[in-house]
Amino acid sequence: MKAVRKIFDAGRRHFQPGGRLALLAPLFAAMETFFFIPGETSRRQPFIRDSLDLKRFMSVVILALAPPLLFGIYNTGYQASRTAGLPPDFLSVTARGLWIVMPLIIVSYGVGFFWEMLFAAIRRHPISEGFLVTGLLFPLTLPPTIPLWQAALGISFGVVIGKEIFGGTGRNIFNPALTGRAFLFFAYPARMSGDPVWVARLTPGVDAVTGATPLGLAALSQVGQKIETILAGSDFSFFRMLIGHHAGSIGETSALCCLAGAVILIATGVGSFRIIAGGILGVLATGGLLNLFAGPAAQPWFGLNPFYHLVMGGFAFGIVYMATDPVSAPGLEPAKWVYGFCIGALTVLIRVFNPAYPEGVMLSILFMNLFSPLLDHVGIALRLKKRIPNV
Repeated sequence: MKAVRKIFDAGRRHFQPGGRLALLAPLFAAMETFFFIPGETSRRQPFIRDSLDLKRFMSVVILALAPPLLFGIYNTGYQASRTAGLPPDFLSVTARGLWIVMPLIIVSYGVGFFWEMLFAAIRRHPISEGFLVTGLLFPLTLPPTIPLWQAALGISFGVVIGKEIFGGTGRNIFNPALTGRAFLFFAYPARMSGDPVWVARLTPGVDAVTGATPLGLAALSQVGQKIETILAGSDFSFFRMLIGHHAGSIGETSALCCLAGAVILIATGVGSFRIIAGGILGVLATGGLLNLFAGPAAQPWFGLNPFYHLVMGGFAFGIVYMATDPVSAPGLEPAKWVYGFCIGALTVLIRVFNPAYPEGVMLSILFMNLFSPLLDHVGIALRLKKRIPNV
């Protein structure tokens, strides 16, 4: 590391004020802090000593994202190989998955980093490490068939409109990755929904490969049918949906991998277990309540086992990695329970009462992002009421 240290020390003068590369000072600082812990110290009180700075915080989230990322690469390659009739051995499937997924990740990081560096240079502040997470979260929420130029547009919208317009990391109201995904969903719905978008095409000349998802099949159910029976008829057992070995967004299909990520986030204190547990309770309570109204003339969604909502679609990914975003989530502990519960409840309600959009978790998180400051405000007001007034 001494050699790397010498390289940074030799080039530092070019990036300091008055240097020929002064505009790229945020990029130099970002590269240096990637290798070394910043040597700056606080000069004014209060002095807080903690080893978990923003960069280490984001590193833990990246580590927690490893299970759905690695499984998503394999599953994307497997689904594409299976439909193309290619050998499904592990190495070749993983290689095809990397070939499909890595360009999306590279575009997400490359375009997003450009916007981060541009705003950092204009505002003369260091590049935020927050993009390390956003740049990886965003492509994991996309279908593997999304064109690269649309992925570039989506991450641009998420970084600029979802974060930088509010002042950058720590000041954004909405989750930037979800903001970018919502933009793509409404701007290019044909590329973000329907059966033909979930399986990458490996055969030249083939325009679309159909890959039904559990939510897509459930949305086609009719009165008098049982969703569990429809899913079982298409080989979507509860266990298979838990594992996530089926077509879907790159990183969202496996609830089991999301559970592994949740354990990492909670054990390190980075993710709030109150939000995750509240979201699960919200799904089970709302799904159970709707079960009470299930009858012969009711929509099949009313009678769906509430536990199926936990493993269908992207709920597990959203509640673990999106809802726990410390910037857009409430800060008070009781408010986190309410926040998570409402996300779970809204996810079920959107799935049941809006068959045109059976996913639900993206809109429910963005909707609760909007109410997050209000939850904190109400929590503080309730605490102040308990104080003994000065007499």
